[in-house]
Amino acid sequence: MNALGPEHISTAQKAAFDGFFDLASKLFEGVEKVVALNVQTAKATLADTSANTAKTLLAKDPNEWCAVQASFAAPCAEQAQSYGRQLLEIVSSVQGECLQLAQASYEEHNLRMQRLVDEVTRSGPAGSEAMIAAWKSAITSSQTWSESLQRTAQQTADIATRSLKTATEAGSTIAAPSH
Repeated sequence: MNALGPEHISTAQKAAFDGFFDLASKLFEGVEKVVALNVQTAKATLADTSANTAKTLLAKDPNEWCAVQASFAAPCAEQAQSYGRQLLEIVSSVQGECLQLAQASYEEHNLRMQRLVDEVTRSGPAGSEAMIAAWKSAITSSQTWSESLQRTAQQTADIATRSLKTATEAGSTIAAPSH
């Protein structure tokens, strides 16, 4: 069995295309969710603005007008925070799904590479041991590098999530009416 045969190359190419289209599909699903969230938010904002404008126009004096205007601050802040949380959930979900797809694709690629190295080791000419050892070392280094990148990406996502949560909580404290 030749590890570099046309059927193996075809299988590898199909796997690469399938991985690409799976990733593209996940990204488009995420974009679709963000667009739906934005449309929902725009509709809600338009309805709230209409209602708030009507209340403002009914104010009989400047003090009442100011009181009506002040009553809009907390709900607006809550809506902004809700939007931020929902957006973060979408982004985190898509990121996690993309990382899973990338990891699965990477593991499959490494498995194919290992099979190729094993095949070359079995059928390689005498004296090719140094080249094969270097190849195996490169594969191991690639795996270590990939694992390091995955940890870094996860840490970055965790930091972003915590930062947004902290900002949201701080905004809740600021927007909360004091009695």
